[in-house]
Formats: sequence, C-alpha cells, structure tokens
Amino acid sequence: MSSEWLRLSEAAAILGVHPGTVRSWSDKGVLPVHRTRGGHRRYRRAEVELWVQSQRANAASDLDLVVQSALRNTRMRVSEGRLNAEGWYAKLDNDARDQYRQSGRAMLQGMIGYLSADGKKAEAEAHALGCEYASRARRYGLSVVEAAHAYLFFRNTLIESMLAVYEAASVRSPSAWGSLFRKVNDFTDHILLTLLETYEAYNRNNH
Repeated sequence: MSSEWLRLSEAAAILGVHPGTVRSWSDKGVLPVHRTRGGHRRYRRAEVELWVQSQRANAASDLDLVVQSALRNTRMRVSEGRLNAEGWYAKLDNDARDQYRQSGRAMLQGMIGYLSADGKKAEAEAHALGCEYASRARRYGLSVVEAAHAYLFFRNTLIESMLAVYEAASVRSPSAWGSLFRKVNDFTDHILLTLLETYEAYNRNNH
C-alpha cells in the first residue's frame, strides 16, 4: 500500500489517540475517511495532517477565548464585594486592599503570559508573585495561614471564572482545555509554594 494511505491504527498513531477514537470520529463524520471495496477504513495522509493542523488552530482559538473571557469575569467577580466577607481582608487598610486587588490582576496577567511563554520565564514570574504575596502579608501583619487565604481567594476567583467560561463555551478541543487547566494549576501552585517558603524564611531570619 502506498504511504499516501494509512490504516486505522496508523492514523491513530499520528493523531495520538486510541484507534477506537479514530473509528468513532470517522463514523460521526468528524474525520475524513475512505472505504476499500472490502469495507475497511483508509485515511489519506495529507487529509489527516490537515485535520491535525485545523484542530490545533481551533485549540488556539479556544485558549484565546477562555483567557479573554476569564479576564473580564475575574474583574467583575472581584468587584462584587466578596472580599468584604474575608477575615484577612478586614485587617488591611485601603492601601493594602488596593495592592491585593492589583496582585490578583497581576496573577491573571502572569498566567496569560505563561500560556505562551517559555518555562523559565513563567517560573520566574510565578516566583516573583509568590514573594510579593509573602512580603505584603508580613508587612500588614497577616499570619502565614491568612497569607495563604488571601492568595487562595484570588487564585480560586480566577479558576472559578475560567470554569464559568468552560461551561458556557462550545468546546471543540477537550485536550486543549485539559492542557490549559494543567498549566493553570502548575503556575498557581508555584506561586503558593513560593509564598509559603518565603514566609518561612522571614520567620527564620527574625528568630
């Protein structure tokens, strides 16, 4: 058989999915398929490669949509007065409150950059944000637990916003969403760990 044509298992290997998934996509008309006289599925290599490219383009559009929508939703949610119900927030003066809101926006912007940045740059950005949360908490007399609560408030607000977009969107590429949320977790977990490590270092140096 010419290399122009692929068996089902060969198409699955190129697509990186289980052969059963390729079979299902073919039957639903999602993926172009041809039949031999004996009824076997065959795939034209050029069509499979073009389909992969088109899925990647759709995934990029999905990511752009979720990030932009999350940015709008996060700003709206933080301004809804939910902060006033937080115990740690009551300990802050107006200056500190404004700084925390700005840090929440900085975290979102940093995460947006992380989606397209190289690993080292993203890691440095997450580290800087973690140090910033720790030093501000110490400056305003928050305990390490309160500092973590303050950070988690903004982290969870961001994730809630992105989930709201996910639920409302017509998702064309589930794997892209999975990749997105793994990246969100990696980035925000790095900030939290840096916050805790920095706060601990402050405590050691003051003893």
